[in-house]
Amino acid sequence: MSAFEEFSDYVGQINDLLCTVNVLNWDSRTQMPSGGAATRGKQLSTLLQLAQGRFTSAEMGRLIDRAESEVQGDDADSYRLRAVQSARSAFEIARRIPSALVAELATRKTVAEQVWEEAKPAGDFARFAPYLAPMVELQKQLADAIGYDDHPYDAFLTMYEPGMTSQRLSVLFSELKAGLLPLLQRIQASGLPHHGEVLARHFPVETQRAFGLEIAQEFGYDLSRGRLDVSAHPFEISFTRQDVRITTRYQPNYLAGAIFGIFHETGHALYEQGVDPSLTRSALTTDFLSLYAVGGASFGAHESQSRLWENQVGRSRAFWLLHFPRLQSLFPQQLADVDVEMFYRAVNRVRPSLIRVEADEVTYNLHIMLRTEIEMGLLDGSIAVAELPSVWNGKMEEFLGVTPPNNTVGVLQDVHWSSGHFGTFPTYTIGNVMAGQFMQAARRDNPGLDDALAQGNYQPLLGWLTENIYRHGRAFSPQELLLRTSGQTLQAAPYLEYLQQKYGDLYPVTQSTAL
Repeated sequence: MSAFEEFSDYVGQINDLLCTVNVLNWDSRTQMPSGGAATRGKQLSTLLQLAQGRFTSAEMGRLIDRAESEVQGDDADSYRLRAVQSARSAFEIARRIPSALVAELATRKTVAEQVWEEAKPAGDFARFAPYLAPMVELQKQLADAIGYDDHPYDAFLTMYEPGMTSQRLSVLFSELKAGLLPLLQRIQASGLPHHGEVLARHFPVETQRAFGLEIAQEFGYDLSRGRLDVSAHPFEISFTRQDVRITTRYQPNYLAGAIFGIFHETGHALYEQGVDPSLTRSALTTDFLSLYAVGGASFGAHESQSRLWENQVGRSRAFWLLHFPRLQSLFPQQLADVDVEMFYRAVNRVRPSLIRVEADEVTYNLHIMLRTEIEMGLLDGSIAVAELPSVWNGKMEEFLGVTPPNNTVGVLQDVHWSSGHFGTFPTYTIGNVMAGQFMQAARRDNPGLDDALAQGNYQPLLGWLTENIYRHGRAFSPQELLLRTSGQTLQAAPYLEYLQQKYGDLYPVTQSTAL
């Protein structure tokens, strides 16, 4: 057995452990009875300690050393070289994270998620706060262990979005605000109807599921390697490319939530199912720092695909011109008085709202900026957990001009903090920006792409994304993927151009709005 094969076999065992963790996480969020939370946390803790222990061991260091010597003459883009480089980089950081900290986070996470799931419908932040406070303190310890220069938040950006810093994030947010706020103001001043009320009729859940799953398969989601379930918060999770699962949540009186949730998670699933089979159980489908079995280059790269398929494809006029007749046939009474243009406006209505996952494309990133500011405050100590409801409501008023009437649609709406996912919110906005660049590059390389999409032929887009992004797993950094496809590093301009063109068409400038 060669040095690289020995290294790969050892990494494969770590990946097996993390895939098992993913199975237990999926079960805890879809099937597990509430009484199982405490013991499930212990199970996850045991597995994650084993995975981290194996990865940070002297044996892992020896295997990396030997593999480095063997692959040093490989081409700079070879998967073998990239796998060893990825493991080395993570190994140097992971050794600084105490195993006891990993165990404590895993133990608390499952219980905190269960308490959040129970507290959210009741709007009972006081019930959740005693479980969130320890999670925040553990996140501070994790940031200190990883290390950072300017702000604790940089440690988590290192984990989830390599190459990003809080300073760079601030510049990106400023650029987006400069483009988004004038657009939002113009839309609000237009006074044009958005027909959002058509989405609030009664839509049977099973029919919502049927339509969403039908479209997911048309996009390319392979049900022989996937499934759709229900959870309190939609998510995608994989146990290698051969088993990639998605969830959504259904609201009988709000059609868009589940449908676009399915589109969103399908984008994630297409990424995972599109990874090169040769990378299965490899260092290029293993996130050693976050302790996940995942094939994406970063959280932002992954979100670029969920946001691309949800919005740039699934909310396009071409999509609904093609698919609205099918939806109308499934809901003949509910949509009898609705035409395709009304429905297109309804699913693209722009108005400041309370819920992030139901936010329109223009205001969505403001939700992300709000959460990022709060997370940074929690980590640097300028915001206390007990203050969160009032801080949240104040920032909602500041950023979006709306105030939550209760904590259910306010500070308790997201699962992320109960899961210990501090630092992941910015990756949604980074994903939006990357999606703009990827779509621009795909259109450049495929002049007939828009015609294919209008005909419901999603293979040209899926093929381009698979060839240029999905198949590589974690072989290339987000910056490298952008440079290889668009010739640019992360740039907000293509995304802002997309929004200006789309919403400029939906809400054209009139003499009254121009004054």
